[in-house]
Amino acid sequence: MLNALILATVTFAGAVMIWPRLSNARVWRATITPLASIIGSGFLVLGPILDVSYGGYAPFVMVGLCAVAYLFGGAIRFNIADIDRQPLSSQVVNTLEVMSSCVLAFAFVVSVAYYLNLFGAFGVSLTQLNDAFHANMLTSSVFLLILFTGMTRGFSALERMEQVSVGLKLAIIAGLLFGLAVHFGNTAGQHVLHFDEPRVTGWAGITLMAGLIVTVQGFETSRYLGGTYDAAMRIRSMRLAQLLSTAIYSVYIVLLTYAFESDPLSLDETAIIDLMQVVAPILPLLLVVAALSAQFSAAIADTSGSGGLIAEVSRGVVSEKLAYALLVCIGLVLTWTANIFEIISYASRAFALYYALQSTIATIRAARSGHPARTVIFAVLALLGVGIAVFGTPVE
Repeated sequence: MLNALILATVTFAGAVMIWPRLSNARVWRATITPLASIIGSGFLVLGPILDVSYGGYAPFVMVGLCAVAYLFGGAIRFNIADIDRQPLSSQVVNTLEVMSSCVLAFAFVVSVAYYLNLFGAFGVSLTQLNDAFHANMLTSSVFLLILFTGMTRGFSALERMEQVSVGLKLAIIAGLLFGLAVHFGNTAGQHVLHFDEPRVTGWAGITLMAGLIVTVQGFETSRYLGGTYDAAMRIRSMRLAQLLSTAIYSVYIVLLTYAFESDPLSLDETAIIDLMQVVAPILPLLLVVAALSAQFSAAIADTSGSGGLIAEVSRGVVSEKLAYALLVCIGLVLTWTANIFEIISYASRAFALYYALQSTIATIRAARSGHPARTVIFAVLALLGVGIAVFGTPVE
């Protein structure tokens, strides 16, 4: 019965996703790209990591991650609005913008490797080829597929693939949350909810949290949609994407943390599969589909963003198609030389440095515009971003 109800939930959510009134709404279309990147950044891998590392405090860490991301988003939203009001900037701000674009392009490259390594791990998780070698082979194949698509069809083809993936992903997430809610209710009814003690505390807990910031990034893509949407729409869609993802992440972590006993020995990138087998037999298959959809759509979003940024920063010296080729080369090297948790940490540090630069720009703009309170807040965020970039650590 539960399998049927989960499938019904997925079907209903999918119908809502393709409902013309929603799918054709301009604000929703503007929200799809940042939402795809945020949710695709680790809604499956993050649950077991937080549960095992922080125990019963995992939901609070999740809210903390989302709050930090929202504050960084606030700095970027301020920059979007200020640029719209005062398009001319000082030489210092222009230099910082170029630096932040370079850092973001590199962060996108690393994050695509992260997404597609998760894709590979989940892709073989329910097969007899469930090992690191075959996962890396699948990851490499998808890298080459994206390279071929980008080189031959360009961004428009990638964008259409992304829109389909986002709808499928959100529909399956709805089914996952429904199944978890039922399991949570049954566990609570039997009075066997868990509140595990944290295994990572103090400074180690803070630096691990810093190393996970990439799992809630993606909102910054709204900053670079100026060719399609005006400043007000980009600000609104970024805020909506962050609020929706915060709600999804928070509910997911609460339902997962207290209904399952954490097991550090089972912690890997596909640990959620074994956990969901307990909830309903249909969920592991759905989660593999969701993971493939999520990581693929997020990889497409960041591949497109990286290609455009590299072409812009190089002033056309490096074309978007050549940028795709560079991204794939670096991604293949990371795939075969680093594990997924190391890649997550590298990506988190890169994005944190980008957020630090954007917060520095916001600090200058706020000071120039006569906003002393915002100037202080953005300056603190800049220091926080540097701290995350320096001290963020991977999961052991």
